[in-house]
Amino acid sequence: MKAMARVFWSVLFCLGLYAPPMSANATNDPMRVYIGTYTGAKAKGIYVAEFDSATGKLSTPELAARTSSPSFLALHPNRRFLYAVGETSNLGGKAMGAVRAFAVAAGTGRLGLLNEQPSGGSGPCHLSVDPTGRCVLVANYGSGSVAALPIGGDGNLGEAATTIQHRGSSIDAQRQAGPHAHFITADPAGRFALACDLGLDKVLVYRLDPAKPALAPNDPPAAAMKPGLGPRHLAFHPNGRYVYVISEIAATLTAFAYDAERGRLEELQTLSTLPQDFSGIKSCAEIQVHPSGKFVYASNRGHDSIAVFAVDAGSGKLRFVECQSSQGKTPRFFAIDPTGRWLLAENQDSDTIVVFRVDADSGLLSPVGETVSVGSPVCAVFSPEK
Repeated sequence: MKAMARVFWSVLFCLGLYAPPMSANATNDPMRVYIGTYTGAKAKGIYVAEFDSATGKLSTPELAARTSSPSFLALHPNRRFLYAVGETSNLGGKAMGAVRAFAVAAGTGRLGLLNEQPSGGSGPCHLSVDPTGRCVLVANYGSGSVAALPIGGDGNLGEAATTIQHRGSSIDAQRQAGPHAHFITADPAGRFALACDLGLDKVLVYRLDPAKPALAPNDPPAAAMKPGLGPRHLAFHPNGRYVYVISEIAATLTAFAYDAERGRLEELQTLSTLPQDFSGIKSCAEIQVHPSGKFVYASNRGHDSIAVFAVDAGSGKLRFVECQSSQGKTPRFFAIDPTGRWLLAENQDSDTIVVFRVDADSGLLSPVGETVSVGSPVCAVFSPEK
């Protein structure tokens, strides 16, 4: 009977008719927010703030670790370790970026550097930890390469066990003369890794073995997108059946059906992230799916907005709902808290983080008047304190 019940509720979830309730701890416990930055006059590294998920209150960020341009962060599943790229093209005199491992202090949330490894290419701009916590995957924008680094039991990083150089180009002579890997993540089952390459107009798919760790081209090795889109980031739907890709150059969102057994993508639709009457700079950045699976959010730089889309439960296709001002300049990133009630917009060029309330029924965003200052915020990661 229990097995039948699990199947019943699983079917309802996949149809979008049921969302599992948050636990009391997930709803009420305080959370930390780690903030990655581009370092310079106003920012010195990774910052940490306290977030109250009951009220949407965000504390003033404090420096958690002094480190160079930690533009993207990833938390280990055990929450004891945090990993950051060092977005540079020169490491020890070599054309290389860095990946750094930090230990999280249980009481304060401050970070202690464990070690540093080369990222396997120049200009690393994104990294993620696989679901088992055994490896870090990193995308190197400058060199157009991806790499997999092993994680030891003590959280330290080993040297890259696999590095793959992308090759090719696309139609934009300025932006796509060569490969530019912009994002890489494991799928929910941890069997495949998907990488967005802005320069190739492709989402590359790799078979993943996190124990080695190893990446190997899948069959087929990629999903080709319309030339000139410039895929930047992607997000999985909670049911694992759909993948949503945001394209930086064309400011579009593409929905794919995902075959988790074979690691294959089938395009469903592509639509704009901007209002029809907008004629300014097009430049998308971040994409996330709401924990309920009912909405997809995408950030527009230039338009300085967060676009909201409703997900059709049966097909996975999207319907444009609204563009909400990010209340700042250049929303390079935003983060949805684990309860799904709040969205934090990181406005890089106005040095602010703005808190929005998420309407559970419509997905609409409303600013709550909560804004904090931090220099050049470009990434945010939630972490429960307990």
